[in-house]
Amino acid sequence: MGMPDAEGHGPPDGLPDLPPEWGRVVVPDDASALAEEARQVRRELRVARRQATSRRPGPAGRAAPGLPVLALLVALLITLTGLAAVTWPRSSRSGGAPTVLPYPTAPIGPLPALDLVGPDDAPVPLRSLLPAMIILVDACVCAEEVGTAAATAPPGVTVVTVTETRSAGSATAPGVRPLADPAGGLRSYLHLSAHPGTAAALLVDRQGTLVRVVPDLGPVTDYRDDLIRLAG
Repeated sequence: MGMPDAEGHGPPDGLPDLPPEWGRVVVPDDASALAEEARQVRRELRVARRQATSRRPGPAGRAAPGLPVLALLVALLITLTGLAAVTWPRSSRSGGAPTVLPYPTAPIGPLPALDLVGPDDAPVPLRSLLPAMIILVDACVCAEEVGTAAATAPPGVTVVTVTETRSAGSATAPGVRPLADPAGGLRSYLHLSAHPGTAAALLVDRQGTLVRVVPDLGPVTDYRDDLIRLAG
């Protein structure tokens, strides 16, 4: 049974004493007087609960994910955004006009030492005709363009037509030397593909150096100056 305190207050019979460190406990008649203390206790409990959650270890003793996971998610989002910007189809600003890609050109370098076939089926060393303008006519006879080139070539510059047929055939214009390349060695060496309706031209100086490739033989103004330089 509890003992009365110094002021003569004691616990009811049959109830234990409260811990002395609590001091004097006063129970108000109106419970609303404890509302402020209750709010403070709840606030302290919420703070303690958040701290315990952030410090709670994850699986296998690891700390719960926090800032590292957030940083990883942000980096992933940035990467996906950049990838979408690169792969997203862009609208054309040229009014819907198609993009025209030039024909691939052969590398500038030495002309291969090939023996081609003449009209009489005799071998003709290609380098023996230098300097020369060699026109590949297997994809287009282009007789008019070949004739213009032959008429424009200065003295000393040979205009040669090359086809990949077994026979060289006859010249399509005066002053033109027709040759055949049945094995396709010239185009293969230069990595120069044939395009239907076009005749490519090779300009080779007297040292055997391929100085220019004309992918599509067109107006004479495109190559007249190069022909003149070959004769120099």
